Amino acid sequence: MNISKQECFLSLKRVMLSYSYISEQSFSRLFDLCHIKHFEKGQTLLHFGDISKELYFICKGILRTYIIDEDANIYNKNIFLENNFSGSKVSLILEKPSDFCIEALEDTTLISIPYAKYRQLIDDIDDLKNFYIAYLENKWVIEKENHEVSLVLDDATRTHLKNSWYGYC
Repeated sequence: MNISKQECFLSLKRVMLSYSYISEQSFSRLFDLCHIKHFEKGQTLLHFGDISKELYFICKGILRTYIIDEDANIYNKNIFLENNFSGSKVSLILEKPSDFCIEALEDTTLISIPYAKYRQLIDDIDDLKNFYIAYLENKWVIEKENHEVSLVLDDATRTHLKNSWYGYC
């Protein structure tokens, strides 16, 4: 699984531009914050109870988020495929312990973005702020609401075929 830093950044750039215009200067400032990380299949990126500090963009591989109840039962929360963002958003935003774990389901290469520095960039750079708003509106309002309505109205087979629940962490 060899994917270069340049290929990762091009993937991130392509996804971000699909939501909103971002200048080369803004990308340059964002990329200065980013780190490429590799995780082996089965490796945990975030443990239950840890305070998340990083937002992830998956260049290659698959991640899952899961919850463990008091009886040690494991429940998958989400699956994140390539070219998607992942992370414990509530933990990032509120700086509180995560309610779930993040695990690599296969060897994974991702871009790690320190969230506090990313938020500062969003505050400072309008085109990154516009991307962030467009992304949140699409993923957290439009797609999530459509998925929730489908869960209530459609049977399980049609819901799976009609809506993808990947990427709602």
